[in-house]
Amino acid sequence: MLKIVVLDGHTLNPGDISWSALEALGDVQIYPRTAPELLLERAGEAEVLVVNKQILDAKTLANLPKLRFVAVSATGYNNVDIAAANQREIPVANVAGYSTPAVTQHVFALILAMTSRIGAHNQSVQAGDWSKSPDFAYTLGVIPELSTLTLGIYGLGRIGQAVAKVGLAHGMQVLAHHKHPKRDAMEGVTFVSLPELFKRSNIVSLHAPLNQDNEEIVGRQLLSTMPSPSYLINTGRGGLINEQELAACLKENIITAAGLDVLQQEPPPADHPLIGIPNCIVTPHIAWATQAARQRLMQEVVLNIKAFIAGDDRNRV
Repeated sequence: MLKIVVLDGHTLNPGDISWSALEALGDVQIYPRTAPELLLERAGEAEVLVVNKQILDAKTLANLPKLRFVAVSATGYNNVDIAAANQREIPVANVAGYSTPAVTQHVFALILAMTSRIGAHNQSVQAGDWSKSPDFAYTLGVIPELSTLTLGIYGLGRIGQAVAKVGLAHGMQVLAHHKHPKRDAMEGVTFVSLPELFKRSNIVSLHAPLNQDNEEIVGRQLLSTMPSPSYLINTGRGGLINEQELAACLKENIITAAGLDVLQQEPPPADHPLIGIPNCIVTPHIAWATQAARQRLMQEVVLNIKAFIAGDDRNRV
């Protein structure tokens, strides 16, 4: 019977979905989390490892002689040394596209939280302000209407395209900066340079993969060119942003607000520069984590393992 070990299963399944489809594939051992010092002990007999963020470097792979396949329960796979895995003829498969609806939903949750300020208005009402008001309605400031704003999207892949569709449905003008504008042309979306994207967009949402060319590409230089009101959304990768410069721009009101689901270091230190700034919303990397998205992720992991058992390459990286 195939020996399958899940090393860090808590984020995929904290208990609200079933492991049964995976358990039907063999002898399955599931660990919510695995400390580095326990990895070899837990994975030593595994033929298949399921990992989310667990590090499998070259040294670790060399000490797992029975390992035949790695199923990454995520889209990103930088936690696995692919070159070392290939050298040992251990295929690695990831899952792409499962979180597109969830991330799109979270992008607009952040946008609406910052523009309509639902939380702040609720807090005001709960504090008694409405009861004391001389008028039947009041606002805590100007509420911009999405149809009057321009949405800029950095990276028009699957998620970027889904975000663009929702923006267009709200009547927004949608701009995009993307490395394949001809291949991924989309009705209603205008492709522009990166400087122009920021110069013309009230809202910029980041969806490009992180690489050496765009690390910390978003900083004071681009943010200071945005029109008012100006909002930055990041549900992509924390490394796209120079966090110190963004913190300064928020404090100096160079941009109106930011909504972030990812940071460079996760979990962040308690003194992280973007935590505690009133006009910065930070959520704990949950854009991908709706129950439906995690169920799709589970299904895809199972299908990747089934393909491996059948001798097929599926989603191999």
